[in-house]
Amino acid sequence: MANRLPFQQATVVGAGGCTVVDVPPVLLDRTSPTPLPVQLADALRAATAEGALRPGDRLPSTRELAAALRVSRTVTSAAYDQLLAEGWAGGRRGAGTFVLDAPPAAPAPPSRAVAPDSTAPELIDLRAGSPCLEVLDRTAWRRAWRAAGDGPPDRRPEPAGEPAFRSAVAEHLLRHRGLAAVPADVLATTGTSAAVAEVVSILPRGSRVAVENPGYQRVVGALRDAGAEVVPVPVDSDGLVVDAVPADVAAVYCTPAHQYPLGRRMSAARRLALVARARAEGWWVLEDDYDGELRYDVAPLPLLGALGPDVVVHLGTASKIVSPTLGVGWLVAPPPVRDRLLERRTRTGMRPPRAGQRVLAALATSGDLARHLRRLRRELGTRRELVRAAVAAAGLVAEGDAAGAHVFVPLAGPQEETAVVEAAAAHGVALDGLARHLGAGPDAGVRSGVVLGFAAPPRTELREALIVLTSVLGEQPAETLRARPPREDGPAVPA
Repeated sequence: MANRLPFQQATVVGAGGCTVVDVPPVLLDRTSPTPLPVQLADALRAATAEGALRPGDRLPSTRELAAALRVSRTVTSAAYDQLLAEGWAGGRRGAGTFVLDAPPAAPAPPSRAVAPDSTAPELIDLRAGSPCLEVLDRTAWRRAWRAAGDGPPDRRPEPAGEPAFRSAVAEHLLRHRGLAAVPADVLATTGTSAAVAEVVSILPRGSRVAVENPGYQRVVGALRDAGAEVVPVPVDSDGLVVDAVPADVAAVYCTPAHQYPLGRRMSAARRLALVARARAEGWWVLEDDYDGELRYDVAPLPLLGALGPDVVVHLGTASKIVSPTLGVGWLVAPPPVRDRLLERRTRTGMRPPRAGQRVLAALATSGDLARHLRRLRRELGTRRELVRAAVAAAGLVAEGDAAGAHVFVPLAGPQEETAVVEAAAAHGVALDGLARHLGAGPDAGVRSGVVLGFAAPPRTELREALIVLTSVLGEQPAETLRARPPREDGPAVPA
């Protein structure tokens, strides 16, 4: 019969009363031919090798351990004597017996998996989607976290989000995006993908949702996980092709301020047409404004949320403008959507964590967020020109509006796209091919190219990566380097 005691507190009754003893994990089998003292020594030795007991831990006295394991004190004394002789334990006069060292653990079975090469250098990341942490004021960052921790712990959940956060977002949207909203209009989220899935959860199961193609595949995955049927809709130089949206959809997801990943903005005519169809046909429009704060030329066009507050769910996030560490986003929705979301959150107990909300609110209240955005726009505007110049030096044009943190470089076809991505990786630079952003549907695979993000690496590494970029783009045969003329402001020239 095996006697197994996990590492826990046991109450031992003795002549002096009850004593609480920390009992290490041991396994004693009274039916085994192995003597109990040997079993106990082996078990204690194994506990040290596995980390359950560590050097410096005090072992129970021989009397206490014998009482806890229901064995004679002779058994525990003999086991301790063996460990003392081996050097794994040692006694201190008046203090007890302590673990001195840990025996070597048994070797792990050989694995067939190939271990990663730790000596291989990390690629410089020119893929889209990462924030620019180089301009983040670490002093302001630490100050905001301290301010967030000054408040008392929450007594109860807040399904709508931290009140200070909702106030800060309302002010942010008015100042930086021209969207008039009051704190009551704002709901906290954990980010865009989660917010889209949450909105879809209040639609009938199996609802059809139109998405841009190429587009943000993480949202596509979130939609499918939420039970929606995804309907890809083509994108052209004016954004989502509204006329291509089927009539039977329940919602349309789009990135009108800076189409992801092609980098164009939706034209004013398309915006009006999308809102008009949504009203006429009963859609919800999910407007993902993931980096709408980042413009470098003229004021942005009116948000869909401002044009159609009755049919548009406006989504924002701090992940691209500050850091995904915060894990916060926001939505401004028509009252019917907002009320149903709050009812669902209350019913299910689902609610966004409030720590990141408090940090963003502290950044906004102190003015550090506004200062950060000014630095960020200056830095990314400069980086964008460096990227355009590097692409122009290879005979190509970087497409996309003067906004955001990525541009698109068209190539002749999928083979050229693969060749450029692989050649760049071989020279230490990670690029993002357009193929990753394409779903099945109309116009899928018509265009090829690379999506160049320029926010992630430090400026010095960015310059190194751009030398590689110019080289690998320039190695393509001349006939593959035909690019569409830019809509924005003519061919790029070196800054």
